[in-house]
Amino acid sequence: MCKQSTLTTHRGGLTNQHCVYAACANRVGSITIPEPEQEPTGGHIKLGWIVGVLIPCLLNIWGVMLFLRLSWVVAESGILQTLIIITVSAVVCVITTLSLSAISTNGEVKGGGVYFIISRSLGPEFGASVGVVFAFANAVSASMNTIGFCESLNGLLKSNGLKIIDNGINDIRIVGSVTILILILICCVGMEWETKAQNFLIVTIVLAIFNFVIGAAIGPNGNEELISKGFVGLSWSTFKDNFGADYRYAEGVNHDFFSVFAIFFPSVTGIQAGANICGDLKDAGAAIPKGTFWSLLISMSSYALFVLFAGGAAARDASGNPADLVNGSIIPSELPCMADGNCTWGLFNSYEMMQEMSLWGPLIYAGCFAATLSTALTNLLSVPRLVQALGIDQIYPGLIFFSKPYGKHGEPYRGYVLTFFISTGFLLIGELNLIAPLISTFYLASYALINFCTFHAAFVKPLGWRPTFKYYNAWISLFGFAMCVAIMFLINYVAAIITFGIIFALYLVVMYRKPEANWGSTTQAQQYKAALMAVHRLQNVSDHVKNYHPQVLVLSGDPKTRPPLVDFGYLLTKNNSLMFVANIIPVRVGYKCRQHLVKEGQKYLDARKIKAFYNVIDGFSLEDGINALTKSTGFGKMSPNIVLVGYKPDWNRCRKEEVESYFAILYNAFSQRMGVALLRLPNGLDFSELNSEVTMPAVGMGHMHTANAQGFTNELMPAANAASELLHIDSNLNLASMDSPNSSFTVPQPAPMPNMQRSSRSYKVSGSDEPSVTYHTKGGSDIPQNLLDAMTIFTRKQPKGTIDVFWLYDDGGLTILLPYIISMRSHWQNCKLRVFAMCHGKDEEQEEKSMASLLTKFRIKYSELIMLKGVSEQPRPETLLKHKRLIEPFRRGVRNEFGITDEELLSMAEKTNRQLRIHELVVSHSSNASLVVMSLPMPRKEAISAPLYMSWLEMLTSDMKCPVALARGNQTPVLTLYS
Repeated sequence: MCKQSTLTTHRGGLTNQHCVYAACANRVGSITIPEPEQEPTGGHIKLGWIVGVLIPCLLNIWGVMLFLRLSWVVAESGILQTLIIITVSAVVCVITTLSLSAISTNGEVKGGGVYFIISRSLGPEFGASVGVVFAFANAVSASMNTIGFCESLNGLLKSNGLKIIDNGINDIRIVGSVTILILILICCVGMEWETKAQNFLIVTIVLAIFNFVIGAAIGPNGNEELISKGFVGLSWSTFKDNFGADYRYAEGVNHDFFSVFAIFFPSVTGIQAGANICGDLKDAGAAIPKGTFWSLLISMSSYALFVLFAGGAAARDASGNPADLVNGSIIPSELPCMADGNCTWGLFNSYEMMQEMSLWGPLIYAGCFAATLSTALTNLLSVPRLVQALGIDQIYPGLIFFSKPYGKHGEPYRGYVLTFFISTGFLLIGELNLIAPLISTFYLASYALINFCTFHAAFVKPLGWRPTFKYYNAWISLFGFAMCVAIMFLINYVAAIITFGIIFALYLVVMYRKPEANWGSTTQAQQYKAALMAVHRLQNVSDHVKNYHPQVLVLSGDPKTRPPLVDFGYLLTKNNSLMFVANIIPVRVGYKCRQHLVKEGQKYLDARKIKAFYNVIDGFSLEDGINALTKSTGFGKMSPNIVLVGYKPDWNRCRKEEVESYFAILYNAFSQRMGVALLRLPNGLDFSELNSEVTMPAVGMGHMHTANAQGFTNELMPAANAASELLHIDSNLNLASMDSPNSSFTVPQPAPMPNMQRSSRSYKVSGSDEPSVTYHTKGGSDIPQNLLDAMTIFTRKQPKGTIDVFWLYDDGGLTILLPYIISMRSHWQNCKLRVFAMCHGKDEEQEEKSMASLLTKFRIKYSELIMLKGVSEQPRPETLLKHKRLIEPFRRGVRNEFGITDEELLSMAEKTNRQLRIHELVVSHSSNASLVVMSLPMPRKEAISAPLYMSWLEMLTSDMKCPVALARGNQTPVLTLYS
């Protein structure tokens, strides 16, 4: 715990109360590096590229299309176009595999697969939206493969004269629902046997493939029943007949190349299976590319082989009646069923042609069962895990409920229930050809984002982009992205628009919620590079008066103790320019303490929705610290040009060094060619007697976490060992969390203020739902209404009134520009601008016309222009007496070497009388104004002493019921007559 010392506090002055951490310099948190743990014997077995990547990918790729739809695709598109469909699909998958290999080898891929990859690369906005779409696609893919299983089972039952209801869609719905339920239960029970089972399944599928190829090569051997069903055997004439496309109307769709492509494409999805278990591989950098490419080569070769054998050995149409054969062969023109379109066999009409063409039909059924059920099981397993990953990251509140882990393995049972209902809902459609295009669109969107991730990372080239897989190219990945998007729109532009609309809506939800996720995405790197390039370009742009922006350095000290000063500065900069908030601590503190103060101050500003940069300087006196800030804050053109300070109302009671320091601060700001603004409220600016709290909603946790403004804590940061985090290669590593109170770094917490107690008597400053700032009294009394009004003067809606501007000196136009900016703000739009100017000559009417013309040319909208007369007249006696009493303690004498000499009073008498006369005019004209802005007298060290200058400021700003701001530019023009 840091020791807290309290400096002298004065309402509204610069020397506010600081939390000084004297003990922090020597008590910096240390990092303890743990000894590496020895891996226990017989621990988790790492998988090689065959078992870990090749077999899972093949099981995912070989699915329902292989045995049930590929023959139909050949009938529709012909041999040539089917091979083109397979080639295009292969190109998409190869490019995506290259991108996937690059991303998955740029660090460890954890649970969530594609979601994890995209979210950690492009950020939570893209990753979460695509993750939801991908989870949905997997759930629907499970439905599609289950429908394929049911179709195959229906065919088997029909061949044996059996049925449940109608041997059609109702049977699919009943059997499919039961099948999905059984598969979900298997997932819930556990999948320890999955690795052993997948070997059996892959062998079954491979045997079924060879069974078909051998059977097609041997031919029907004169079996007229097989020939009548369309299996005529390999022949050149059959190959020529089936070489070209013959797109027909089927299942309510007039098919073309892209509609058939949409049905086929789900058969090549599954290349992400290896990346999903990247952490379980011995050498992910070598295993993922090798296993995935071999799986693509094997699967695409098998598809091409199927196409050639199916297209060369089977007719498109057949009746199934041996009597329709002509000399033991099929002649399409002679088939009676062709006339009325009632052919029931052939590649076009039967999905069971592969069973008829195979060496042993039951083995094809076994292969179909193995392919469909294994893919469905894999999909049903992946969806709850993906939903759980989204829930753990707390991206979408609705998914947090389904992410709750159960048991020692953290099984997402609620996610399984959700998956069951989604998959069963789509299964009730019962039409495989209707579901497949939807899945294609979702998978293509996911693959497009994977390719874009790689392109973006390779193009931006952040230092963290170091994939071990080197055989990728940014422009090839971009081509893959464009190819996926183009195919989506060519397949079905309506579905593509809906898909991207869903992704965009999910993206906006994440953008609106702003989850506390910092994964070091490439979008962050892109933002940094874009900002850096913009700043460099801006540096080479010459300043122009039309592009002037008031960039304000607010010297507020701890911003929680002076909210009106910070709010006033934000009125000038909101949505327009830069604002810096600074705090000077005269005692040197440690790095940890300083960073803690900066974070808490920035957290306060963010909670107030004030866009500003907060900084703390320690180890300097107030004057030296502010001098350093004015010289070093910002960079290039992104540096402050106005210093905003609070008025020091205790100047006539404090130590003389403080008065001299305050005067020097104003002088030094002008000497740095900066404008100066000074704010005074009737009740002062300092609200340190109130205890402020920032309320941060804990996302999805059902409770609010409150942090004291004098010492925040953050329960949202995960507790972690700092040393192990530093040594761990992890895209989740957030450097900001190194300083969290829960980490092993010791973050010094300030001691509570003396006699500071929490009270139920509170006032919520922010009207926002999240996060908000609440001020409490120290005791149990209500916060006085006048205190609340003063604290929120610049953030609440103002009634009808005026903003009075006393433009007394030519300072480049800053004195008139600042109130004009304030009058344009929504809370101050009811306040009209009144301009007061001094009348110098005898022709008052002409001077007023000239000033009005000037304001019109400057395009300053004002309600009234008043020329001040009698500024050079003698002030009233009571005003002179008031000023005399004010400066009396500062008159230099024998006992007071510091102060105002008689010579100075005599030499500055005219200017002093002018300030007093202006005070009288301001009081007489603006006693009912909402805000008064007037020109600030120039603090000239060589001409005037600090006490006399402060007496001027006191007289100018006293006796006013409204806020008073004194402003003066540095003679740099900020207004222009020209467009």
